Amino acid sequence: MRLLNVTVKNLNRRKGRMVLLIAGLTIGVATVVALMTVTEMMQADITGKLDEYGANILIVPMANDLSVSYGGVTVASAAYNVGELVLSDLDRIQTIKNAANISVVAPKLLGVVVLQGHTVLIAGVRFPDELLLKQWWQIDGDEPAAPNDALIGQRLAKTLALHPGATLEINGHPFRVAGILAENGSQDDDILFIDLAAAQQIMDKPQSITLVEVAALCTKCPVEDMVEQISVVLPQARVTALRQAVTLRMKTASQLGQFALTVSGVVIVIGALVVLTTMLGAVSERRHEIGLFRALGFRKRHIAQIILSEAAVVSLAGGILGWGMGMVSAMVLSSRLVNVTAPVSWNLWLALGAMAGALVVGVVASIYPAVQASNMDPTTALRSL
Repeated sequence: MRLLNVTVKNLNRRKGRMVLLIAGLTIGVATVVALMTVTEMMQADITGKLDEYGANILIVPMANDLSVSYGGVTVASAAYNVGELVLSDLDRIQTIKNAANISVVAPKLLGVVVLQGHTVLIAGVRFPDELLLKQWWQIDGDEPAAPNDALIGQRLAKTLALHPGATLEINGHPFRVAGILAENGSQDDDILFIDLAAAQQIMDKPQSITLVEVAALCTKCPVEDMVEQISVVLPQARVTALRQAVTLRMKTASQLGQFALTVSGVVIVIGALVVLTTMLGAVSERRHEIGLFRALGFRKRHIAQIILSEAAVVSLAGGILGWGMGMVSAMVLSSRLVNVTAPVSWNLWLALGAMAGALVVGVVASIYPAVQASNMDPTTALRSL
């Protein structure tokens, strides 16, 4: 208890120096906490946007003769009716172990028809799923709302001289062009999208689908495992992970994390140097006091305990204040500087980590000053009297 009293009195006598040291630690901890929190929010925000930006798993029937291309991937059954999937297979996809990681399942039925003397590829889709999967689509007109509404690609609309509100007929079935897709440089520019049920009726393929695009929340989920799981429940299908999309998401999240860790490491080193310099200065100023303690019978370990106890108290205070300041800074920076609107997560583990980290940095950086103080010669104090 006596050593604790000495520690408290020493801190009270040197308020100015201790306040400056606490302020330095607070700024360092706040910087790390704010950076980690904002980075985590940015990762979540970017991951969410990337996960919404198209499919990363493609499911097509097993086939040897592949002839129709869609979205850069060649599929079979649109032209040759080979091994088509059925709608009930969509329910089986939702039974896999990692079904919680699936955000969108978008089935399609592809077919070829002749309109105004032109061969046209039509895609029967479930528009709510398709619009959720392809949020980059820009539509001139309205989103399809009725079973006979259609979306048409920009180039195909020009070829057929169609505009929003125009009508067309496919094998005796009338459709209204609800909207025209803005040109995006993909095969979507040349496709006519209609309701899946209507496409099945026109092609006389009830319950049939050609392919399924799946968007999986895959920043941390095992996409390859999901591919295997879907392959098990759909043995008649070929399941492929679109590695480019998956790699982009993983790389983006990883780079943000590495940046945060690098900057945090630099801040921690600077904080440790500040503590080391400050405590060395304090030991130098208190050499007479420390020598007097030694002359009065304090052992070396007692002197070291006093110095380390002071560092621990100051560091813990800096950790608590730094965590609070860092979280407040993250709330401000996330919305104003990086345009992230996700709510700040008040993570208990981050709070404990900030306090523990500040404590470890402060105590470790004070070991050398503590050893130096404990090795002082007691006669220093006697000569100063």
